[in-house]
Amino acid sequence: MTQTQTQTRRRAVATALTGRMVGVIADGVVKVLLGSAFIVGAARIGHLLGAPAWLMVVSGVALLLGGGIEIRYVRSRAMRTFTRLMVAYDSGWALVTLAGLLMTWQGTGAGGEIWLGYQVAAPIALAVSLVAAAPVRAAADSHARDSGR
Repeated sequence: MTQTQTQTRRRAVATALTGRMVGVIADGVVKVLLGSAFIVGAARIGHLLGAPAWLMVVSGVALLLGGGIEIRYVRSRAMRTFTRLMVAYDSGWALVTLAGLLMTWQGTGAGGEIWLGYQVAAPIALAVSLVAAAPVRAAADSHARDSGR
């Protein structure tokens, strides 16, 4: 195989959507849809969660930004990076959801606010981490240098 054929094949493989990429895109789309719902239904959903409408809007905007950046960077960041960040995000989400439910069942009014606070902080942290992560090309070049190629 010539060098040109090898490069063409690598580009085709790199641009094809993998199952993981589809999962990342779906995760980003869920964040965008949830963020949109939070903004559109801020007063109504906020009332159900015991949180002010302004917090619903702020968390909606954060989810829109986080989901949009997640979708935007799906081809330019390593899937390993996405996997680590998504596991951390979802683990935190599960823990905060459990804490919020426990607080609500105990009669404190802060369960919804704590859950929404996570919906503000976590998508922004995910987005910042993705923007700061090395692009796939830079990561591949670094790996090639480290392995002596």
